[in-house]
Amino acid sequence: MTTERISVLLPLPFDGPFTYTVAGDSPAAGMFVRVPFGPRKVTGIVWDRPPDREIAASRLRAVETVLDLPPLPTALRRLAESMAETTLSPLGSVSRLLVAVPAALEPGPVRTAYRLAAGQDITRFDEKRRRVADALAGHGPLQATALARTAGVSSGLVRKMVGAGELETVEIDADRLDLPTRFSGEAFGLTASQRDAADRLVAALDAPDGDYWLLEGVPGSGKTEVYLEAVEAALGKGRSVLVLLPEIALSAQWLRRFGQRFGVTPPAWHSGLTQAQRRKTWKAVMRGEVKVLVGARSALFLPFPDLGLVIMDEAHDTSFKQEDGVVYDARLIARKRCEFEGAALVLVSATPSLESLHEVRGERHLLLEDRYASAPKPAIGLVDLRRRRPPPGAFIGDELREAVGEAVAAGEQAMLFLNRRGYAPLTVCRACGFRMHCPNCTAWLTSHRYRPRLQCHHCGYSRPPPDHCPECGTVDYLAASGPGVERIADELATFMPDARVAIMTSDTIHSGETATAMVEAILAGAVDIIIGTQLVAKGHHFPKLTFVGVVDADIGLGGGDLRAAERTFQLLYQLAGRAGRADRPGRVLIQTREPGHPVMQALANGDRKGFIDAELAERREAHMPPFGRLAALILSGPDHRIVSEEARRLANIAPDLETVLILGPAPAPLTMLRGRYRERFLIKATPDADLPAILRDWLSKVRLPNQVRLRVDIDPQSFL
Repeated sequence: MTTERISVLLPLPFDGPFTYTVAGDSPAAGMFVRVPFGPRKVTGIVWDRPPDREIAASRLRAVETVLDLPPLPTALRRLAESMAETTLSPLGSVSRLLVAVPAALEPGPVRTAYRLAAGQDITRFDEKRRRVADALAGHGPLQATALARTAGVSSGLVRKMVGAGELETVEIDADRLDLPTRFSGEAFGLTASQRDAADRLVAALDAPDGDYWLLEGVPGSGKTEVYLEAVEAALGKGRSVLVLLPEIALSAQWLRRFGQRFGVTPPAWHSGLTQAQRRKTWKAVMRGEVKVLVGARSALFLPFPDLGLVIMDEAHDTSFKQEDGVVYDARLIARKRCEFEGAALVLVSATPSLESLHEVRGERHLLLEDRYASAPKPAIGLVDLRRRRPPPGAFIGDELREAVGEAVAAGEQAMLFLNRRGYAPLTVCRACGFRMHCPNCTAWLTSHRYRPRLQCHHCGYSRPPPDHCPECGTVDYLAASGPGVERIADELATFMPDARVAIMTSDTIHSGETATAMVEAILAGAVDIIIGTQLVAKGHHFPKLTFVGVVDADIGLGGGDLRAAERTFQLLYQLAGRAGRADRPGRVLIQTREPGHPVMQALANGDRKGFIDAELAERREAHMPPFGRLAALILSGPDHRIVSEEARRLANIAPDLETVLILGPAPAPLTMLRGRYRERFLIKATPDADLPAILRDWLSKVRLPNQVRLRVDIDPQSFL
């Protein structure tokens, strides 16, 4: 038997594949193999890169097993190589994203299921037997209990049909999901502008090399209904569809609307799933059984064999940027995957980023300017906190109190927004001024009262609230300073004690189940007032919600972030869009200490275009994105002196190019994070500069000590 050499990419931080030998015919590129690596056994991917012929045969080790799985699609392998190149990450590290559930590569248990026996004339079946046949036609082979439940019949009938030879047994993977194969239902009635946008998206599915679209629409304009038309068309062509959402909390209402449209519920993919659920879903996707999936950004790496359409809803959201491990922007990766797949990509947002607006122009920019069913846009007013202060010790002003009371009295719902979790952002000693801070980060500890603790929202450190000041020892002098959503809820209870209140933050919404339960309670009218952080601004449709109050609109305007004004506008504009989405008019009041700020004026005057034009003009003058590119280099380590020395050493060999300006090193705003000191470079480049290549050449000239880590973030979204 002949022996061949093959390249195998391992999910380890190396830049390329390793060479192994295999007896007999070489497995195809993309196949999964188990190989020895040092003392371990590792599962890798056969890579279509020529094996190293220079290595002596005596030094090579043999593949132990070729796994009985479909090969990883070619488009995903090309995507991994592209990501490694553009993010400066090891190819092996990127490959770990492609196999998010290693257990899915192991053989699963086998179970007995049933299918319709060959040659059956279902026209002779009675009504119950026909329901069994319909269930199998819609789902494929099912186990007895699942078949009876799906068909709405007894298990006894299933046994009778088996005994009569009408059903036959088949062995199936126990990890097999119960997935819909039929998507049918009534389309929503679309307006003329919605129909035009939907038709153009449907036509985009026939582009041979994929296409890239931006669907922009005011909140409540029916963007979801428009892109669901494209989903139906892609399914009709036999291609799979991936819908990406930024938050688990959004999936509950999205699944509800999808079910109304198609009569079925597709599988979901997010961090709240159990390992068993993730394993089953990954295997079903690889087998081509999943036709539609809704998920978070990591779903981009699922092995769809024929992906035809990717929808990114709330595409402006910062959650689409991965900040840890392999640092990537899901919007850019989605575009690249669609290029490799020949699929269409649709970015959907009421407030697209300036980069998206600049890049997607002309006929690929679809705009819906009116709310669905002619619902009026909400009236937006500003409350100047410099002149109309809340009562002493309070944070909700009289105007907001009155408006909330009026909405609840009318049988409607109200929402109060504050983008701060917990009870208070700071705990301070009134005797000596000491502030409770995180021992691992340059950050204050946030007070939480509903589950009493002080917590760092950067590293997760928490501790019980002390009864005395750790600095001076004074007892009962520690005071909460500033408001969080829990404090707003307590304040609300002082003047509306009978109101039914729900707090919607990442502390209360931590799984798909809790998100669904809260959304269902709000839709059922079991909640009068919703209090939340930015989670409440994203995509929710609550028909009875008529008033939105912003407790402090100025929080996001500081901090030196070039996108601070843009993001504050996006957040408040989206938030305002939650009010008055049905047949009752909406109203929005924004408390601010800067009513003259361009963001506040644009919101109050409904001048979104003027705000965007002004922001783009400022960016153009400063050569900032989208009129330039940025990258960040962050060095970190446990020893501040060593990190600073290595940063200066890196600066001394920095390239001197006309197309690149290197700023730094300087201590990062979060100088210490998770116990590591941080120094930061900011690299500013012209749009035509090959920034990854420039950085790769620069960084190849230095070898950092083991205790110092280097994080490369190209096109950063955070500047902390």
